[in-house]
Amino acid sequence: MTDSARCTDQEASLDDTTRAYQAEYSDRGFWRKVAQHAQKAGKATLSPALTLYYAAQDADTPVWVKTTIYGALGYFVSPIDAIPDVIPITGYTDDMGVLAAAICVAAAHIKPEHRHKAGQSLKRWLG
Repeated sequence: MTDSARCTDQEASLDDTTRAYQAEYSDRGFWRKVAQHAQKAGKATLSPALTLYYAAQDADTPVWVKTTIYGALGYFVSPIDAIPDVIPITGYTDDMGVLAAAICVAAAHIKPEHRHKAGQSLKRWLG
């Protein structure tokens, strides 16, 4: 198999995975996860999740970026994880990795007001 064919196969697999997790996402599911796991997930996990959430709500954010964001947030809210969230200390590391990757993809479209709203939400949830 050529590198080009292997890359195309990997991209198709990634697209399928993103679509699957996008289907897991809902506003209600997102806020439920935040409410139930805010203390356990902590600021390191919730800050990028909330920043992405507010970026996805912005009409200026391109659809392709929203697709990436909703895929990452879908993984965050999904009960099926590579590392189950109930495992102490390491339970959210996979979520943080997926959220960090989405932040990298969406970075050019994340505005200061998205980060500000995320910070305000963090203060409400974590004090």
